[in-house]
Amino acid sequence: MNMEDVSNSIFCACERALAQATCDIAASGSKRERRYAMNRLANISYLILVVVLVGVLGCRSGHRARGLAPRGRPHIDEAVAAEDGLPTGAIELKPAPAPVVEGSLVVRPIVSRAKAGPDEAVNGAEPGSYTVSRVYPCRECGNVQLDKVMPSQAEVNSPLEYSIRVTNLTGAMLSGVVVTEELPEDFELKSAAPTAKQEGKSLVWELQPLAPRAAVEIAVSGVASKVESLKYCTNVATPMAATCSSVQVIEPMLKLAKIAPQGVLLCEPIQIKYVLTNAGTGAAQEVKIVETLPEGLQTADGKSEVVINAGKLTAGQVKEFPAEIKALRVGKYVSKATVSSARGLKGESAATTIVVDQPVIAVSLSGPEKQYVDRAVTYEITVTNDSDAPAKKTVIENEIPDGVTSMKATAGATLAGKKIIWPLGTLAPRASKTVYVSFSPTRAGVLADKATATALCANVASASAETTVSAIPAVLMEVIDIEDPVEVGTRTTYVITVTNQGSAPSTNVSVVCNLEDNVRYVSSTGSTGGTIENGTLTFTPLGSLAPKARATWRVVVTAVKPGDTRFRATMNTDELTRPVEETEATRVYE
Repeated sequence: MNMEDVSNSIFCACERALAQATCDIAASGSKRERRYAMNRLANISYLILVVVLVGVLGCRSGHRARGLAPRGRPHIDEAVAAEDGLPTGAIELKPAPAPVVEGSLVVRPIVSRAKAGPDEAVNGAEPGSYTVSRVYPCRECGNVQLDKVMPSQAEVNSPLEYSIRVTNLTGAMLSGVVVTEELPEDFELKSAAPTAKQEGKSLVWELQPLAPRAAVEIAVSGVASKVESLKYCTNVATPMAATCSSVQVIEPMLKLAKIAPQGVLLCEPIQIKYVLTNAGTGAAQEVKIVETLPEGLQTADGKSEVVINAGKLTAGQVKEFPAEIKALRVGKYVSKATVSSARGLKGESAATTIVVDQPVIAVSLSGPEKQYVDRAVTYEITVTNDSDAPAKKTVIENEIPDGVTSMKATAGATLAGKKIIWPLGTLAPRASKTVYVSFSPTRAGVLADKATATALCANVASASAETTVSAIPAVLMEVIDIEDPVEVGTRTTYVITVTNQGSAPSTNVSVVCNLEDNVRYVSSTGSTGGTIENGTLTFTPLGSLAPKARATWRVVVTAVKPGDTRFRATMNTDELTRPVEETEATRVYE
């Protein structure tokens, strides 16, 4: 056995003797016994001092796991020595204080002076790692303080009460602390609070976890049945604090959803949204979304693949990414997107189906083939969606022909310059819409009408119609007498008026007047000159009478014989197939 082993053995023996001497002081009943125990304690302390001075390092293990460590043992700690200004390897000695207090006994176990903090995490050299360090022995390694307060004397067969206080001296939570109380044979236990587990004459308390710096009070009550010195010994067992580190095992889980419209028009951009979720634990790094587009679809910048760098996705995080693509032709496109991460995570969305369509519209225009000037010409315009796609923003436009007036249109039309416009909105697949427009032509000729129909993404449709417009001469002849009745020997005047009420000139307008015997021709004037022969007055034909124009003739006669006479005028034109006659009656009296 070497010198170090011998020193260790001596120190361990001394330490056990010191613990026993301390317990004897607590259990001593008389002053003589107490002085004897104190002298013994002093001798043992002196012996320990001598052993330390010759280089004995002490017992490295043993009582540290127990709550009642022996007093007076110096502890060597290079970390503490350096902190306190002592050279490395130096030993700091402190004499054990006398534990006796008059009237009560307080037993305080020695607390190790080892300078050691709680577990400390320090970043390691590798990214994502850390280092846990602890110096042993440490203050957090299960150190508790036991305070036991007892009466110095108690009467036989009278209540005897004392208390035990256990305090957590560390800054960490302590679990597994066990307090054992050895009761004397001549002590009858009455109660213990909290309730203890009783094993013969031993009381055992398994304390709940002690919070940092927290304490537990134990109260013991009983009766001494015999006059003698009773010895109560308390033992506290505390756990060693393990140096623990943890590694969080994670499992990121990527979920991808793709939201796309079911149907779009060819000219419309296709708006897509990708919803990315990390449904697992831990972060997913360098996440990327990729979708290879079917032929006929491409990105807004002409690429065949959508690529989105989603970056880092923490646990539970949801990110949304919009994208815009376009279709090159009509058709049905089915595709899905995939997602991946730098660590090999993979996922994919459900497949979506996008139907790209284009509306096809047609327009028709119909009206009368013939009409007359100043008579309304009505046209019917019908637009039809000949496809299975909705025709959005459908509009009908009708150009206003020249030479018309008095326009009328179906409700909802607006006038914009030389166009009549009907905004129809969305025309459902295979649906039609009809509108009407009317014009009044102001001259003869051909009236040409044109209509167009447009819709979103559809080709322009157009239609036209022509109507032959004819002019009609419509002449009206009126005959009146200025004086009626007329006295024999006096005069009266007949006025003949011809009006063209039609829309075309009337040509070769001729007027012939017949006089009866009751009157005699005197004179005539008017649009043309006239000649009288055998009571018949014939005016020279008027070459042309414009529409809405008038021609007037006047005939002056003298009443020569009383009676009921008639003045008859006959008119004819190139456009008439039979002459027009008008008679005016005049009363001649005497």
